[in-house]
Amino acid sequence: MTKQAGARKNQVFTERTEYKDKLITTLIQGTGKPIVILPSLGRGATDYDEVAGLLAAAGHMVIRPQPRGIGGSSGPMQGLSMHDLAEDVAAVLDHLTVTAAVVVGHAFGSQPARMLAVKRPDLVRALVLAASSAGKVPETLQEKPYRRLRAEIDGAGNPALPEEERIRCLKAAFFAPGNNPRVWLDGWSWPTHEMQAFARDNTPVDEYFTGGNVPILDLQAACDAVVIPNVYRPLLGDRVTVEVVPGAGHALAPERPDAMSSAILKFVASLH
Repeated sequence: MTKQAGARKNQVFTERTEYKDKLITTLIQGTGKPIVILPSLGRGATDYDEVAGLLAAAGHMVIRPQPRGIGGSSGPMQGLSMHDLAEDVAAVLDHLTVTAAVVVGHAFGSQPARMLAVKRPDLVRALVLAASSAGKVPETLQEKPYRRLRAEIDGAGNPALPEEERIRCLKAAFFAPGNNPRVWLDGWSWPTHEMQAFARDNTPVDEYFTGGNVPILDLQAACDAVVIPNVYRPLLGDRVTVEVVPGAGHALAPERPDAMSSAILKFVASLH
């Protein structure tokens, strides 16, 4: 492949999907079997620029829908459920005539990813649940799902807080020791955060927990302070593969994009 052809292959395009009263903008690059990436709470698709580039260079079409409130995506922001957020992704894939995609849900993104697999199994070939809180906890633990380091997760993207406090929150909840939390000082949307948090609390976890019946990669970060590890496989069985990324916390993508993309590619190759 020439340098010019390689550059075109990795060029990022923006696609607009209008349906009902919503507009979803999507970053698309590469050609080949589709991989969809859904971002973390209150954050957008550009967090995965490096990961997407590596996946596209390996021969995949990488599809990154922007959540409502980020990157030009718009629609109602009040009273939503996980069904609404999954419908946004389904509308994008239908518009692109894409089926049987591997869907990567990072952190919060694992929730609409699993809901999509339940509601539209034709669109989802497999799931990668990256730094994903399962929404259920082992019976041996006396804590509620999705509540570990809740104040720090919410504080990291809260524009009303001083920068020093936000950095403390980022260090505590998102980044492994020695990694730079300042890379996530920007890129937050507080309205999107609030919209998604309401959808999480407004949707019973049993409606999406299983992620349908597709193969799952439980991609864990070794230094993740938020996620209770090894919940999926005991409950969902052999369709769950577990891999651990060293040197990464809950943020994962900006910390170890190389390892994240390599794990995704390895899992995708195992599906053939």
